[in-house]
Amino acid sequence: MDDTAESGLDAPADERTTGDLLQDDDSFVEGMNRWRATKYIAPFVAIGLFDLVLLLGWGLDPLWGFMILPPILFVSVLGWIAFRTGFASDRV
Repeated sequence: MDDTAESGLDAPADERTTGDLLQDDDSFVEGMNRWRATKYIAPFVAIGLFDLVLLLGWGLDPLWGFMILPPILFVSVLGWIAFRTGFASDRV
């Protein structure tokens, strides 16, 4: 009986490593690249900024802009990273 497959010593050839995700080659993740990730995230950034302008236009204290903008940008950057590295396409 061969125990090498059960011990995890032989990793499947289709598994990607961290080094694969960090390299600048766009062909390793099913066509995902920076431009496509930007196109997917841009509508969410636009909606968030529109919401911010709308709230400030209604007369809210400008301090709310500083409180609302960081979460919008943070979530947008997380989404961009997820699309760029292929994390989002691997989980569907």
